[in-house]
Amino acid sequence: MKQKVLITGSSGGFGALAVEELLKRGHQVVATMRNVADRNKESASRLEALGAHVVEMDVTDDENVNSAVNKAVELMGGLDVIVNNAGVGVLGIQESFTIENFQRLFDINVFGVQRVNRAALPHLRKQGSGLLLHVSSILGRMALPFYGPYNASKWALEALAENYRIELSGFGVDSCLVEPGGYATSFMNNLIFPGDKSRDAGYGEMVNAPQMLFENFEGALAQNPAQDPNNVALAIADVIETTPGQRPMRTVVDKMGMGDHITPYNQQLEQIHRGVFEAFGMGDMLDLKVN
Repeated sequence: MKQKVLITGSSGGFGALAVEELLKRGHQVVATMRNVADRNKESASRLEALGAHVVEMDVTDDENVNSAVNKAVELMGGLDVIVNNAGVGVLGIQESFTIENFQRLFDINVFGVQRVNRAALPHLRKQGSGLLLHVSSILGRMALPFYGPYNASKWALEALAENYRIELSGFGVDSCLVEPGGYATSFMNNLIFPGDKSRDAGYGEMVNAPQMLFENFEGALAQNPAQDPNNVALAIADVIETTPGQRPMRTVVDKMGMGDHITPYNQQLEQIHRGVFEAFGMGDMLDLKVN
């Protein structure tokens, strides 16, 4: 069944690749991004030429998000799927990130998702079906040094998606997660760095470690062609096309060894959830009601 899909953060990276893949499969797609008329004009034109509708959206702006979602419904004649892909990363020692750094990060990675979901959910609940698909990260399941604020934002996103799964299951609306490992995309070019360099002196030689880790990881990516960003686009499209009620809560996408450890962790968490919910007589809330 062909779906009507809105994807945030579509100017590049996983978002643009997912737009392309879904269009190839015959779905209708609204690709949202900021700065459609200037900085991202070329990206917008390319996606439009492939058949996407392109709509301006800044996930940090309530009014803009509501307007963009309504525009998407108008353009596609409805809405079935939200892909919350917009996000930003960090690199640095956690103590050196200011409150303003954290606020900026969470405003995009967490609050932005909530804004988009709140704008879309009245449409999805009314029709009794739909999917919220959240692009998280393996770093939403484990912590790595020098990505601390990003870890925190993705852990928050995981909880957000879990709660939507539970609270929306009775309305026929799915909530799922895709958890990529590290990939070489434009995401790497838009990192937030620590805003308080005065803290660096207290860490001695460790202040050089974040950049060294980043460079080593880029080198590892270059030597592993199997870690292709299009894998994530394929995973997003596959989850969307999976029959409602059969979609996995979490889909790990990684070819560098990290995912091999995260997948059983996810499976264990699912067992824990079911055990706890069934003990309280709420087991049915974990299963999607399919009309």
